[in-house]
Amino acid sequence: MFKKILIANRGEIACRIIWTCKELGIKTVAVHSEADRDALHVRYADEAICIGPPPSIHSYLHIPAIIAAAEITDVDAIHPGYGFLSENAHFAEVCSDCNIKFIGPNPAVIRKMGDKAEAKRTMKEAGVPVTPGSEGLLEDEEIAVAEAARIGYPVLIKATAGGGGRGMRVARNEGELRTAYNTARAEAETAFKNSGVYLEKYIERPRHIEIQVLADEHGNVIHLGERECSIQRRHQKLIEESPSPAVSKELREEMGRIAVKACQEVGYSSAGTIEFLLDEGDKFYFMEMNTRIQVEHPVTELVTISDLIGAQIRVAAGEPVGRTQDEIFFFGHAIECRINAEDPQTFTPSPGRITTFNLPTGPGVRIDTAAYAGYFVPPYYDSLIAKLVVHHRTRERAIMRMRRALEATVIEGIKTTIPLHLKIMDDPDYQSGNFSTRFMDRYMK
Repeated sequence: MFKKILIANRGEIACRIIWTCKELGIKTVAVHSEADRDALHVRYADEAICIGPPPSIHSYLHIPAIIAAAEITDVDAIHPGYGFLSENAHFAEVCSDCNIKFIGPNPAVIRKMGDKAEAKRTMKEAGVPVTPGSEGLLEDEEIAVAEAARIGYPVLIKATAGGGGRGMRVARNEGELRTAYNTARAEAETAFKNSGVYLEKYIERPRHIEIQVLADEHGNVIHLGERECSIQRRHQKLIEESPSPAVSKELREEMGRIAVKACQEVGYSSAGTIEFLLDEGDKFYFMEMNTRIQVEHPVTELVTISDLIGAQIRVAAGEPVGRTQDEIFFFGHAIECRINAEDPQTFTPSPGRITTFNLPTGPGVRIDTAAYAGYFVPPYYDSLIAKLVVHHRTRERAIMRMRRALEATVIEGIKTTIPLHLKIMDDPDYQSGNFSTRFMDRYMK
């Protein structure tokens, strides 16, 4: 097992990794920007090193500074968390070259599955169902128009290196496609330094279902069920839950089997997520693979009694998964609300100092956060400040518990999305489980 791990991240996920490392008896090193000098992950880690000014390009994305910090503190491994460098194949290669274990899959797998067009092609060859779309990247606007005519409108244009809904546009006719093609490319170039885009058939009212997988370096692969991620705005998830109210035991087994097959096909090792679109006829299509831990991993941990961060670390250290598929059981229902420092009506970021920060307690309530009273939410990073997660025997009771927990959460000094989450908990369609990824389009109107 590793003796010391550097955490190349910030916020709640950095704290989450530190908690597991403490339980495993592993020392931790926190890196931080100048803006995060007073952050909780800096306080909780055994060592801390400042790696640059506030902009992430000069700190959390600055590979030389992170590697220098790792070498100075003599760590065995680096955990990238999610976002930032977590799916950067070059970073994983640099870690390997410096004899530092990257806690994640090998660089070749990251590169193959991180390129969405390449990932889709790989999955199609492996017999995994994929949405109809273009063969590879679109070289110019006229090719995009021709491919859209072949596929049939509406279509979804997607950045091959995309994430978080950036570089993604829906087009319902040729005029919209021409505009979307150029907009998506420009947005992708700005966000990811990669302007490559491709087309997919746009499924009108799908559900966003993802399967959590766990694989080791010995060829063992298991899945830990699904997460329902359809409550999202502009492809940014707001609420996640497990299990999905739309997935039967039989469908779960089939989707899980396909997800395991996909991992075996690419030689995957680590925790990861296979994301699918599920249509109204219960047909599912591969969308993408995330070769990292997900923001919403706590709901899976609660219903399967797992520690996915711990599993990631053990697998990276060469240990086997330690559980067979027959040993995975699902208990009750878990829901996660992402509490963001945003205006709940306009979703405008709301950085600033938190003056009051009181969190709920009681049975079945979990909070993952790096915020506290007096903490200044910086404007440079993602607006997520806390993940409120609840667990109960049934979905109905979990919703009631979430409402109670949200009402007991008091965060003042900044605006948060708590009022929005409370309204969604009271929405009849949400309560009945009758929703799709279009839920927020209807809800916001």
